[in-house]
Amino acid sequence: MDVKAAVKAIRKGEIAPVYLLYGTEKYQMRQFTDFLTEQVIEKDQRDFAIVSLDLGEVPVEVVVEEAETVPFLVPRKLILVRDASLFTAAKDSGKLEHRIDALMDYLDNPADYSVVVFMVQSEKLDERKKIVKAMKSKAQVLSFTPLGGEELLDWVSKQGTRQGSTFAPEAAAALVNNAGTSLQTLSAEIDKLCLYAGSGGTITSEDIDHLVARSTEQNVFAMVEDIANLRMEKALNIFYELLKRREEPIKIAALITRQFRIILQVKELAQQSYSQQQIAGQLGLHPYAVKIAGEQARKFPPDQLKFILNQLGDLDYQMKTGRIDKVLGLELFLLRLGA
Repeated sequence: MDVKAAVKAIRKGEIAPVYLLYGTEKYQMRQFTDFLTEQVIEKDQRDFAIVSLDLGEVPVEVVVEEAETVPFLVPRKLILVRDASLFTAAKDSGKLEHRIDALMDYLDNPADYSVVVFMVQSEKLDERKKIVKAMKSKAQVLSFTPLGGEELLDWVSKQGTRQGSTFAPEAAAALVNNAGTSLQTLSAEIDKLCLYAGSGGTITSEDIDHLVARSTEQNVFAMVEDIANLRMEKALNIFYELLKRREEPIKIAALITRQFRIILQVKELAQQSYSQQQIAGQLGLHPYAVKIAGEQARKFPPDQLKFILNQLGDLDYQMKTGRIDKVLGLELFLLRLGA
């Protein structure tokens, strides 16, 4: 079952006794637990009905004991369990010993007055473990992975619509390019933009440029995008703006190198018929970053990308050994790249 199906089932009152949530998208995972809390526990009962435990501090049998204990003054309790790394391939710290058999037995006969939610901040579960296999067959296991490129832009647009505002064409992409791909950061920026646009208003790319500050990483991302599209004046303007912020030229060069390396890697993997999601998994990147890198990759032949990376390697050596002024060296590199 996926997250959307689980949400529909919960709305119908079909609450599973045990959930296992895993993935790297913390914001969506928190949204799901908040939604589950609203559906399972009445607001005035939450002081007595919600229990938070951490498997880094207590063994799993304590979770089982809590789940089997009849709730006090409320009809049902919700047990939120964090740091549930026992479901992954992560090495055990050795501080606690977990009696997995206690949880296995509980899965066979869960209490009808408890809902247990295990939260795992990990991209994958360890499929070899018996407890993971048991959870998959007897509990609701839900994956929270980063949204794909188009999914992310659609999510941004829908968040604006829910608040009564509309994103103009290209504005959603402009927001992601400025703020990055973190849903929590994007949500905060969307709140601000919707407040600025007002009910029924339209959020434009110009509004985003005025209201959403870019990090150094996002500025370099935009600079490479401008270079790929031969907008050298804009690329240089970003470079000079970074210098005004007192950003270290060596750091800027390192971030440019990283982006061009990603472009080359995406290009090579795409030529081997890897999908966007597969490339993201291989490189440890957000799918949206892979999407943009793929678009940039079409504008550079592989040999040119390798040549640029070699130039950046030489520039890094010269800057660090004092053979060239750092600002001048990076400026000349950008001008040669544009030429």
